[in-house]
Amino acid sequence: MRRWNGWGDDSTTKEVSKHGGALIRSFIGEPKPLPDASLDSVIAKVPASRLPQHPLINTDEEIRVRHARGQSFPDWLAMRSGDFDVFPDGVAFPETSAQVREILDLAVEHDFIVIPYGGGTSVAGHITPQKNDKAILTIDMGRMNQLMDLNEESQIATFGAGTPGPQVEAQLQARGYTLGHYPQSWELSTIGGWIATRSSGQQSLRYGRIEQMFAGGRLETMQGTMNIPTIPASSAGPDMREVTMGMEGRMGIYTEVKVRVIRLAEEEKFMVCFMPSWEAGKAVAREVAQQKIPMSMMRVSNPAETRAHANLGTTLTQFKLLDGYLRFRGLDDNRCMLTFGVTGSKYQNKTSMKQVKKILKQHKGVGGPLANIMGSIWAHGRFKFPYLRETTWAQGIAVDTLETSTDWDNVDNLMNGMEESLRTAMKDEGEEAMVFTHLSHIYGQGSSIYTTYFFRCADTYEGTLSRWQKLKANTCDVIAQGRATISHQHGVGRDHAPYMAAEKGVLGMRVIETLINDFDPEKRLNPGVLIEDDQQSS
Repeated sequence: MRRWNGWGDDSTTKEVSKHGGALIRSFIGEPKPLPDASLDSVIAKVPASRLPQHPLINTDEEIRVRHARGQSFPDWLAMRSGDFDVFPDGVAFPETSAQVREILDLAVEHDFIVIPYGGGTSVAGHITPQKNDKAILTIDMGRMNQLMDLNEESQIATFGAGTPGPQVEAQLQARGYTLGHYPQSWELSTIGGWIATRSSGQQSLRYGRIEQMFAGGRLETMQGTMNIPTIPASSAGPDMREVTMGMEGRMGIYTEVKVRVIRLAEEEKFMVCFMPSWEAGKAVAREVAQQKIPMSMMRVSNPAETRAHANLGTTLTQFKLLDGYLRFRGLDDNRCMLTFGVTGSKYQNKTSMKQVKKILKQHKGVGGPLANIMGSIWAHGRFKFPYLRETTWAQGIAVDTLETSTDWDNVDNLMNGMEESLRTAMKDEGEEAMVFTHLSHIYGQGSSIYTTYFFRCADTYEGTLSRWQKLKANTCDVIAQGRATISHQHGVGRDHAPYMAAEKGVLGMRVIETLINDFDPEKRLNPGVLIEDDQQSS
């Protein structure tokens, strides 16, 4: 069963080895767990609904609790402490576009707020209700989860927007096709959510980001229904696909999504290689991207992350064997882990690997049989990292991430600035974070930067939130002023909205606000997300 106060299925865990836990403690000190609230105690706090009675609206208290928060760190603290503050007044589970249309019309008639809900995986505050004089309805799209059509001639698939990643792939692969979109949240997140937040999957080198996959669909707005046709390319003014993507429910709710799919590949392999330095690992990634070698993914872990993964994901014996082997091959503590994959025909993969091996050799990479074993381990556990938060939390250790992207000439400067900001943000309390980074999506122009940080919980939930706020705010400022985007793959939500203007500029923000005001002048759809609206609060 899905956890009500954390990530994923409650039967799934990601263990931390004893020596991995010791490594974390060597940075942050000895932690102390905080007490968790019970589901019953939270249900008891749910107030009476302010919504009208309607067949499409469910006001059950437990359902409202389970839809009250996403997976941002403030959401996590709210769920664990039981201090939710605000709950949706009800939840709707539409099964058709017509029912979504009916709900939006009902919102106008009865003057309430609507929050779209996909898989509930947001790490940026997309689905968290805010205090408002108006009632709040969350629309859970999870029952609109079917492959509605597959045009094999044009390779266009139509899905209900609430279809989660596993069902997208299961329904396509049964027909010999794939979308190939695998974000970290793949097990729970939905195809509509991917479009709303401009998501990027782990194998974006082969399949592209969601904006390359998204072909059109049906958008229900406060002004009516908007159908975006599936045209291969057009020079007829602005692209409405692009205009509506990344709007995070502010313009409307996608109910039907059309995506470009391809035939299943003949072969897929994932491997790991170790590079003697960060510069060597980064050079390999850049050369692969700029030479357009057909790989499916490439990830470069910096020395700190390489050390952390080696400790966290192994037994002590395995760690010692790996460390000893790499040192024997001449790689010291400056080594970096390079994870990469090929997807395609056997001939294509053989050709790609030949090119990559040449580049790896030039930069003194160490692979061999080790590469295949560790690549298989990575592939097996590729969607399990979010479960780490559950494991560490039980020990009093908090974990969160920050991600961005920038040009190659700015990668080192920005990464170092982010890491330094995180390490020093809590110095007034005498606290330090454990910080590490990888480049997970590479482009000819530049790369994403994905930074993970562990820190010790304070003695109270309020104190822990305060520590996170220091870490988050300081480092977001570094990103916003650092020739980078505030979000490469997680969207904006409420947490990142204050930093949008630094990237978009005054005129850019005016365009976004104009679009929102035109489609939703009363600001009923997800207010406070993407841009900071003045909300009527009680």
